[in-house]
Amino acid sequence: MKAYVISIGDEILIGQIVNTNAAYIGQKLTQNQINVSKISCVGDEEKVILDEFKNAFAASDLIIVTGGLGPTHDDITRKCVADFFESELEMNDSVLADVKLFFEKRNRAVTKINEEQALVPKIAKPIRNVRGTAPGFWIEKDGKIFIAMPGVPFEMKGMMEDYIMPKLNELLPHRNIYYSMKTLLTTGIPESTLYEKLIECENIFDEAKIAFLPNQFGTKVRITTSAINEEESKNKLTAVEQRIRSVAGKYIYGKDEELIEEIVGKLLIERGLRISIAESCTGGYISSRITNVSGSSNYFERGLITYSNASKVELLHVNEDMINQHGAVSLPVVLQMAQGVKAMSGTDFGLAITGILGPLGATAAKPVGLVFIGICDEKSCTGRQFNFGDDRLLNKDRASQAALEMIRRRLLGISYDQ
Repeated sequence: MKAYVISIGDEILIGQIVNTNAAYIGQKLTQNQINVSKISCVGDEEKVILDEFKNAFAASDLIIVTGGLGPTHDDITRKCVADFFESELEMNDSVLADVKLFFEKRNRAVTKINEEQALVPKIAKPIRNVRGTAPGFWIEKDGKIFIAMPGVPFEMKGMMEDYIMPKLNELLPHRNIYYSMKTLLTTGIPESTLYEKLIECENIFDEAKIAFLPNQFGTKVRITTSAINEEESKNKLTAVEQRIRSVAGKYIYGKDEELIEEIVGKLLIERGLRISIAESCTGGYISSRITNVSGSSNYFERGLITYSNASKVELLHVNEDMINQHGAVSLPVVLQMAQGVKAMSGTDFGLAITGILGPLGATAAKPVGLVFIGICDEKSCTGRQFNFGDDRLLNKDRASQAALEMIRRRLLGISYDQ
């Protein structure tokens, strides 16, 4: 089966938002052995949308459309779908009930424009949207499947997970080739160095398709294997993964969609430990990432933003002479910050960070991107120096990731020694 993915919206064309929907859909289809032949993006213009529907219907077996199903005047996908299939729009009672329930739960009145979101092409089977108000459409015609979904990412993902992928897998049980895919998440190692390590793994590039996907948090390593049956494909994937872990395991913190803050949280819970954090240059970003995880109150005691020198002295009891001698961005100061936040909170770990994220504040001795991170437990305090790039916000991401990796390694007893 060949799939054609269409994203609708002027906001994507002009670069106002990144088209993450297409990436997610492409990944889901590929994981389920459905070949994505093309991904396109069109604006909110009726003729252009209809022309793209025509192209997609002629070239593929499965068409998946996102965007343009909202309640405003520029949301014209619903009408375009109805026109393309020469089908009338009709009010769907079950969808209307969903819309009313959505607003009732939020103590808001349902307006006429909201009720119009329950208009569904007569030819379509509506796909329930339990996360929003716009339903999706499932249409089968001439042996092809046409699916339309809202452009809001978490609404689209819900439909894909809850209905669309299970339904597609029911309809497509017989396949000639089975694919298995896993993404290993690494941090603290450059892409080129990681590649050099993987070259040591015998035959992995012959047995699997390996892709390197770097970003500011690290490098993702996507492994894809194929075979004539599912079991053989999965066995090949497991064998390749094991060989990769044998040479780069210390840098691998998770897999697929996992986040390092989730991994750290699980490790702290498993060990019954708690942590507190003092942040300078990251301004609370590490604490924010940790508390994005549900249940973080079980292991996260407090986070302090000690941005100024005065706050470091007053709240964390950093020695003022130490700051004058070494500077606020230094290893001795970050270790005292970690000791201070641990002592005041009574936690098992104290983590601290200080640095120069730029573009201002640098000197010849202390350039932009210089960051120190310290971590203390009952036995010892250790710290590390990092040198990131020149971009302030990217440095914030990199610094927070490095801090979370320091916690992970401390909990697992993984050394930084090469």
